Amino acid sequence: MEHVLEFGRVLPAGDPVTSTAGTAALGATIRAVAAGDQDAFSRLYADYSRLVHAILLGRIPRRDVDDLVQEVFLTAFTRIRELREPTAFGAWIATIARNRATDHMRQMREQVELPDDLAGGDPIETEAFAVLEIVRALPEAYRDTLLMRLVEGMSGNEIAERSGLTPASVRVNLHRGMKLLREKLGWHANE
Repeated sequence: MEHVLEFGRVLPAGDPVTSTAGTAALGATIRAVAAGDQDAFSRLYADYSRLVHAILLGRIPRRDVDDLVQEVFLTAFTRIRELREPTAFGAWIATIARNRATDHMRQMREQVELPDDLAGGDPIETEAFAVLEIVRALPEAYRDTLLMRLVEGMSGNEIAERSGLTPASVRVNLHRGMKLLREKLGWHANE
């Protein structure tokens, strides 16, 4: 039987991801953060940093991701009192991350393209960057869920819980996203 982690507790698979206990715990954590509890903020960071990292990774250069994760959480910390519905925290911080990525890209200076024949690093790393560029070109819903799953290692239930999507939507996004990714990579289902 598979289990999901929820705010430090282990729940049996099949329990509703947005259980009453989970909703109450999230609400209590949000209220504690709004009151200045740094331990509560640390728990939110631990629970949602992979979601934010995946969203940013899908939109901005990798070298800037870690700094922007910190900026997103700083923004969330300073604006937490604006959050009207604590259960919407995942969607709210995802929106902050998307908006911060958009702002970051607007502020970036023109990038100079390097020549294609420039000697590269590790071939595996080069392949990973190439795949990341393909994932970045996918529709947002597929891109975000694929990066949460493949890069951040989040389970389908974790993605649903953190993002506010239903588990069924996550499954569909992952399935369709993987199908598109395979097509773009030239992989076929029977290979």
